[in-house]
Amino acid sequence: MALQNIGASNRDDAFYRYKMPRMITKIEGRGNGIKTNIVNMVDIAKALARPASYTTKYFGCELGAQSKFDEKAGISLVNGAHDTAKLAGLLEVFIKKYVQCYGCGNPETEILISKTQMISLKCAACGFVSDVDMRDKLTTFILKNPPEQKKGGKDKKAMRRAEKERLKEGEAADEEQKKLKKDAKKKGASSKESTVKGALKKKASAAGGSDEDHSTSPTRSRDGDNAAAVEDDDDVQWQTDTSLEAAKKRIQEQLSAATAEMVMLSTDESEKKKQADQKEGTANGSAKGQDIVDDPQTITKASPYDELVGDIKASLGSAATPSQLKGLLSSSTLPPQDMMNALFEALFDGVGKGFAKEVLKNKKYLAAAVPDEGAQVLLVQAIEAFGSKCSAEALKEVPVVLKALYDGDILEEETIVEWYNAAVAAGKNSQVLKNSKPFVEWLQSAESDEEEE
Repeated sequence: MALQNIGASNRDDAFYRYKMPRMITKIEGRGNGIKTNIVNMVDIAKALARPASYTTKYFGCELGAQSKFDEKAGISLVNGAHDTAKLAGLLEVFIKKYVQCYGCGNPETEILISKTQMISLKCAACGFVSDVDMRDKLTTFILKNPPEQKKGGKDKKAMRRAEKERLKEGEAADEEQKKLKKDAKKKGASSKESTVKGALKKKASAAGGSDEDHSTSPTRSRDGDNAAAVEDDDDVQWQTDTSLEAAKKRIQEQLSAATAEMVMLSTDESEKKKQADQKEGTANGSAKGQDIVDDPQTITKASPYDELVGDIKASLGSAATPSQLKGLLSSSTLPPQDMMNALFEALFDGVGKGFAKEVLKNKKYLAAAVPDEGAQVLLVQAIEAFGSKCSAEALKEVPVVLKALYDGDILEEETIVEWYNAAVAAGKNSQVLKNSKPFVEWLQSAESDEEEE
């Protein structure tokens, strides 16, 4: 059975985990009784976690034709002859309206009907509640035929693990391809070098010289250069040190003891007078309420943390690679948690709406800074610390950020769950924890379902 990704926006993602069967249709009947039979509608609806009657009814509403789904036989019929491509396009619109989360695009949603007869989609991954447009014709049919409540998908965890294995296999294939390309480049470079050497040998033989003469001549020239350099050393003019300490030393050596002492006293008095003038100027400036920027002691130095944030921003501005950024972090003397906090702040300082998109854009830098489980703990704690500084719009996207890092194999589910439970046990009640709760509960429910199996 041919499969395709759920959602038109994920069509080109070879490693997308949510898939459904490709639509198969069959034209039946003749004349006024001609009908289009969607042969595998039951399998498609099962992959979308929606009743097959919903998709069949949606086709009828959009095409202006009668439609019927037989629950016992599992047959989906739409009056008229319709192309498979046209029905598949309508199915994509249905998925966008009634399956995918409006926040993160995840198809793992559940249809909820409120007491006021309003339909919404609740995402099991990020917890976002999407309000469905009640002006659509299909909403009346859904209100009359509400879906059955989910008991929990037991195969979600297995699907995620299978997808991770496919991702690892894809990465291994990419690495193998890169190695082959590198080997090909090396072979090409070596062949080019041998060609150049052959041309040089031919040129040398044509000039009447031997390889030995050409190989020894650079050595002779270097020996001659060294000899010339030794002879030129006598002509070097050394610069005189004019600093105060050197002048004092020369005065002590050249003058008598008494004269040197008198000169030293005069230089000390001049220094004391200069310091007194500087102190007086500083006092006058503070009395007038002005800052003296000429005195180096009045300039406040940035903390090592702020310096690291500035260095990371500068390297990002110069298009640094993830390995270069990792080297910059390793050269810092700050504690590991401060380094991770500085990296997260430098990457996402001032971000608001679109926080999750920025995380996906800079995912390669976070992956380079998180090589093991210990670094994963530092990363989730950096997210928690960043939540106290970011805007309300960015806080709303924290669960989407966690899911993006989880899907990218940067954060493991055990790390996220342990961090959340430890923070709650410690009595923390930050907005980051509140917003992360739906995503953590989703991870825990999937884990418990697998344990039951």
